[in-house]
Amino acid sequence: MTDLNLSDAEKSYIVDGVKLGIRVDGRGRLDYRQLEIETGVVSTANGSARVRLDRTDVLVTVKMEIERPLPDQPENGRIHFFVNCSANATPEFEGRGGDDLATSLSAMMERVYSSPHTLDRSKLCVVKGKHVRGLYIDIEILECGGNLFDAISLGVKTALWATKMPKLYVTGEDGGELEFSVSDNPHDIDRIDVSNAPILITHLRITENLTVVDPTPEEECCGPVRVVVSVTPQGFITATQQFGSGTFNPQTLTASLKSARDLGQKIHNRLLRKLQQEEQMSDRQVKGFL
Repeated sequence: MTDLNLSDAEKSYIVDGVKLGIRVDGRGRLDYRQLEIETGVVSTANGSARVRLDRTDVLVTVKMEIERPLPDQPENGRIHFFVNCSANATPEFEGRGGDDLATSLSAMMERVYSSPHTLDRSKLCVVKGKHVRGLYIDIEILECGGNLFDAISLGVKTALWATKMPKLYVTGEDGGELEFSVSDNPHDIDRIDVSNAPILITHLRITENLTVVDPTPEEECCGPVRVVVSVTPQGFITATQQFGSGTFNPQTLTASLKSARDLGQKIHNRLLRKLQQEEQMSDRQVKGFL
């Protein structure tokens, strides 16, 4: 994902540090960098969140529209993911590099949110078979400092938590089309239940038997393969996907999955506690929960 053209000596320095259990920035193999999350940053959206993970900076907005349901899912709302990897974030996004990465990121988010056990889309139904709420989730990569999958998943979950949808009421019918009114009471809203929404935990393989979480761009240059794991707050793994040209041996993969499950539960618990503390307050910055 990252190509900084590090020298062999620089790569050896990074790998040797991981072998000793001390990364270049002083973290252990299973430690995350400082994370900051801010909600309510885009006033024109129904929900928004900005995630900063050291040099990685991601903005997520959620906008709601009324649309037709899929024919085979007449009671389910729809979720659409769009990722923009602008060349302003890093020169590596110029040309096909940014497009290919955006496709991988959006496909992974579509996959982990496709399960009915992660988000109850029936709650987005307005009129069965005719009208549902569609959530358009736009993800803007403002700066790329490594570990985009994890940062984006945290941003999406937080933005969905912060989403406020005005209540809709059917007021009549005109020419076979239903007419709606939107409540103008700012407190008359619907929220999205994200209590089962997953986050992603990435393990980057540095050596045959050693992995690190929350890799920096420099570490990503040293790891040929990573496994991205979708974890719910209850510790269920709902999806996994490998990226890169290498492979994991069975023992390392098993250890990575267990570690991702344990880390995922801890991060979920801390995030939800912080968000619940904000429940009765206006949107404001949520910092340093990791």
